[in-house]
Amino acid sequence: MTPSYQRIPLLYVLHSSNLYGTERIALAIAAGLADEFAPTIFAPPGPVLREAAQMGLGTVQFGSAKEIALKLFPYFARNRQLAFVATGVVHSLACVMWSTLWRRQVRHIHLVQGGAAERDSYGRKRRLNHLGVDFVACSRFVRERLVANGVRASRIRVIENFLSTAQLDSVLKREPFRSPGVRRLVVVSRLDPIKRVDLLFDAFDQEPALNQLNVAVLGSGSEIDQLRARAEATHPQISIEGFRPDVPRRLAASDLFVHLCPTEPFGLAILEAMAAGVPALVPNAGGAGDLVKDVVNGFRFNANDARSLADRLLQLSQAPSELLNRVVEGGRHTLATRFSATARLAEYRELLQEKKSDEHRRFEYRNGNSRGLEAEAPSEENRREEGFLDDDRRRPTSA
Repeated sequence: MTPSYQRIPLLYVLHSSNLYGTERIALAIAAGLADEFAPTIFAPPGPVLREAAQMGLGTVQFGSAKEIALKLFPYFARNRQLAFVATGVVHSLACVMWSTLWRRQVRHIHLVQGGAAERDSYGRKRRLNHLGVDFVACSRFVRERLVANGVRASRIRVIENFLSTAQLDSVLKREPFRSPGVRRLVVVSRLDPIKRVDLLFDAFDQEPALNQLNVAVLGSGSEIDQLRARAEATHPQISIEGFRPDVPRRLAASDLFVHLCPTEPFGLAILEAMAAGVPALVPNAGGAGDLVKDVVNGFRFNANDARSLADRLLQLSQAPSELLNRVVEGGRHTLATRFSATARLAEYRELLQEKKSDEHRRFEYRNGNSRGLEAEAPSEENRREEGFLDDDRRRPTSA
């Protein structure tokens, strides 16, 4: 471990304060790099800051774009070298501004987890194209969306998400299947239209035989009242429970994790289900579809197809225990290989230790002042049109 006085400050700025996928992976990355860097989590008020403090990470609270810029200022003023990770465009712009003013050497990553509307998740990012920022996409799907929205492909590196070693060691695990079929289903998701939780109701409408299954839906969002009313009216076996602090326990007590979003950028909860020994059923699209090989480490259905979802649930309600246990073991193998925390953290270390490109150096030190920033950065009017000034108040990006 690098002595504390020699560790480079790692400033990790989050636009959301919840504990969805974006925030959970931020904590895993920051904690995993703490032997070499000195991490501080910046976020609006909320549970992610409390969790970060409990993990021994530095924390700074902010409430607006102006406030985060002011709170970043002293870190740039007193440190000649920094590592910087941001999830919001306005936060990366603040980093570029202060590093230019102070002529600091900054290893700057803009981490893209996606999960919101196309423009919010990907469209705004192209504004960072000529500012020497390196992009990290959490999946090939996210990389494709960034390129489709005008981000330079040469600046994007894919580093998939992972579960920390500590999380894998402490996770609650389901007992092996000893009888055929699944009965207790769990959905862990934001309840927003993009997540397509309504598709589960459509599947139950099409197949009355599914009424034997019990479903717990854990999460909150704009559709919670609508979904709860639909459940109470026609599907009492589906329980809309809202936000729950005991998700690991509920997951380990389930027979099947169901993921429904066809445009999920990654799906960290799918990895958490694998770790808990619970099979996952996911759509064959988006980042989630890329995580699962059918009947190898999980199960898949045709995205946005209620009939396909119903058929697959019916099959799994009768699946042999041997098949279910084999898929669970496939999930554990996937976690230990493709989603190894050691391997993924090594990629972040490599990226953060790389020297800035010649393009970034020319940008920052051109004429010895910030005229480069003024030339490249959009005006305040354009930033407002693009939503930059509200960037840190967007909804959470991932479930």
